[in-house]
Amino acid sequence: MKLGIIGSGKIVHDFLTTAAKIKGLELAAISTTKRSQPIAKDLAKQYNIKEVFADNQLLCHDDNVDTVYVAVPNSLHYEVVKEALLAGKNVICEKPYVETVAQAKELKEIADKRDLIIVEAITNIHLPNFKAIKQQVAEIAPIHIISLNYTQYSSRYDDFLQGKIAPVFDPAKDGGTLTDLNIYNIHLAVGLFGEPEKVQYYPVMQKKVDTSGILNLVYPDKQAVLIAAKDSYTTPRSFIEGEKGTIYFDGSTGVIKSFMVEHRRGDNSKFNFNQFDHRMASEFTDFVKIIDTHDTQEANNLYEHSIAVMDVLAKAKQSVSSN
Repeated sequence: MKLGIIGSGKIVHDFLTTAAKIKGLELAAISTTKRSQPIAKDLAKQYNIKEVFADNQLLCHDDNVDTVYVAVPNSLHYEVVKEALLAGKNVICEKPYVETVAQAKELKEIADKRDLIIVEAITNIHLPNFKAIKQQVAEIAPIHIISLNYTQYSSRYDDFLQGKIAPVFDPAKDGGTLTDLNIYNIHLAVGLFGEPEKVQYYPVMQKKVDTSGILNLVYPDKQAVLIAAKDSYTTPRSFIEGEKGTIYFDGSTGVIKSFMVEHRRGDNSKFNFNQFDHRMASEFTDFVKIIDTHDTQEANNLYEHSIAVMDVLAKAKQSVSSN
């Protein structure tokens, strides 16, 4: 996979620290705004990225690029992804996918007509620990209570309080805790248990954006509480509680470094099946395989999962506006 990166923000810096460990991945190009060109040039020099552009169209039409990684603010995902697809490139789009299900379906139609792959970059559902938890859930079922927590005091929160609004706190750019952090919890819940019957979001609002919030998902036989906060500090712990036992883990729901299984019969076990230390390595290893083998079936499976997550996200936003 010959990757062209659009964007130079925090997520790109994070990804590039592990890119060299991903087999089959070639860093072909990076494109940013003219204002961010010095950053892009520094990244290119540090990580041996072959080309640097100040125009996304030039990257999208670069013959040395076959896949575009879209890592721009949420509100720009749709237009940048569409531009890349129309230029004949496969696309990896950072979470959250796009702003509406209609946009996602339009982009998928464009990709299918051109026989291209499009996937959403979301770390947790590609982790071996997630796949292992999915198997362990059956061992402690029936499941009745789920509590997923991604609390992370934002490095940009103090600036936010002073009126310096970064995109992740800007409602006009689809910012906020629901789309930035709780999205990981939604991916986990949908990946493990499917779509809920009802969705209700209870946000803490500051400056017209949710800086934290609790999302309730109602299933026929279980209840899920999804907690996320950018304005609070704790070491989060997540639980999946069943009649025969409990699965729990500490830390980010986007990382899942390890997990515990505690059985009602008394035995406890700790597991870690992750192959990489960096949270993004597993997802991009999967993406290289999917794109290089043109595995449309797996791409379609991931697309259906993303659509289900987007539906939950849309209902969560609607539940706030309707109250």
